[in-house]
Amino acid sequence: MKFAEEIEICLRSRFTVLWVSSYEEERIVTSLKELCERTKRRLLTWDIAASFKIVTDTPGAPSPPDAKDPLTALDAIAKANDNSDAVFVLKDFHHCLDKQPKTIRQLRNLAQALKATRKSIIITAPNTKVPDDLKDDVFLMEFPSPDVEEISGLLDRFTQNPQIKVNLTGLGRDKVLRSALGLSANQALRVFGKSIVAEIKGANGQVLKPSGTLDERGIDMITAEKKTIIRESGALEFFSPQETIADIGGLEVLKEWLRGREADFTPEAQAYGIPAPKGIALIGIPGTGKSLTAKMVSSLWHLPLVRLDVGALFGGIVGQSEENTRRALALVETIAPCVLWIDEMEKAFAGGGLDGGTSQRVFGSVLSWMQEKKQAVFVIGTANDVTALPPEFLRSGRFDATFFLDLPTTVERRAIFEVHLTKRKRPLATFDLDELAVASAGFVGAEIEQAVVDAMHIAYNDKASPRREFTTDDITTALAKLVPLSRSQRERIEILRSWLRDGRAQSASYAEARKHEEQFVHIDPFDSTPL
Repeated sequence: MKFAEEIEICLRSRFTVLWVSSYEEERIVTSLKELCERTKRRLLTWDIAASFKIVTDTPGAPSPPDAKDPLTALDAIAKANDNSDAVFVLKDFHHCLDKQPKTIRQLRNLAQALKATRKSIIITAPNTKVPDDLKDDVFLMEFPSPDVEEISGLLDRFTQNPQIKVNLTGLGRDKVLRSALGLSANQALRVFGKSIVAEIKGANGQVLKPSGTLDERGIDMITAEKKTIIRESGALEFFSPQETIADIGGLEVLKEWLRGREADFTPEAQAYGIPAPKGIALIGIPGTGKSLTAKMVSSLWHLPLVRLDVGALFGGIVGQSEENTRRALALVETIAPCVLWIDEMEKAFAGGGLDGGTSQRVFGSVLSWMQEKKQAVFVIGTANDVTALPPEFLRSGRFDATFFLDLPTTVERRAIFEVHLTKRKRPLATFDLDELAVASAGFVGAEIEQAVVDAMHIAYNDKASPRREFTTDDITTALAKLVPLSRSQRERIEILRSWLRDGRAQSASYAEARKHEEQFVHIDPFDSTPL
């Protein structure tokens, strides 16, 4: 239901006080003006600086008094003509309620008295911090960010200017509009203006997009501005991952699952009745590619990747953490379809019980959103220590699947070496990959990459032959100097692997899946037997 439709139902149902949460005060008033003009209601706004202002009027209605303080304003609303439909918008009225028991009491009295009238009060505020005394009298609403239709109207403000040249196909225009989803109206206007005014040049200095032109090259600029704006929210970070599915060695079960879900976001899949995938939990040993997988999914599915920094949600003011959480999740939904990455969930949601219950409320808000979200937001949650996670987090219904990323097998270690050697533009034929796969038993992907980097240092700084090409022997030398997690934290790794052996997740690897089927025969991390 659109905002105007919901507001109209509330007014017809005689809701006396509504609290609309948004920074976009101008859009709220514009939307209410259209509604009141259509339904022949009187609309007035009040703020502590400008007092009452008439937005839409009705014949014979008296002029409002000059009310410079909130108590006088509420008294004026109470004394207004009870026989006319009227809506009073109190701008930023949350400031007037902060530690003001008399104002709160008067507003509560008014909320009850207006039930016998045709008047309603709408409070606009950038937050949802309704005083406890008013929660039973106030109906809380969220004002959504502009949708594609609204953003299209904003873009038309620029494109109707004869001095602006527009080089957009229908598909190109749709890409521009969707690139601005998640921005407020003012933010969208600013990024459109910047993308039109800016001149874009190529590597050799040639002008690719002259100033005063709007084409698809402006999408990157709009996206860059959008990243900055979203980053300023504090808890969200936009990523532009370059990782592809070829950048991850092994994990074939996980890759196959992801390929099978790629088409589930399409309109055809929705028409077939397939719901958009909810997400996956990636549990396992540090360094096995969980974060890399999150970035790879974004590239594979061509969806924007947003990382949620749960630590940044917490604020020192009462109610601020819950408000930050609500805003961050609402912002994520406006840019759907997208991938939301929650990294190291156990640190984010373990909670110590020493913060007055704030962490539990934030945790509960995220859980409820994951269960009830309507938009196509694919959540990837990663965790190194599953034992620290609250059990309800992995309950069925929040994720489509839970994968365990174990120590890579011999075959997978060989593939990981191929990835990192290819990334560094070295011919694979000059390396004994089978020897390296055996020598790296018990090493995770991150440790294998470090061994390759260390080998390059060995060869580059070789006193006998400086800057020579590194070899298989250099890599095995580097491996011998590294102490892998599977050895330094053997007990902890074994506890994590027992979680897989208990059947509480499916393995991300074909080879490990076969061992799972073989009654979980003990896996020695230093077993170098080729598979």
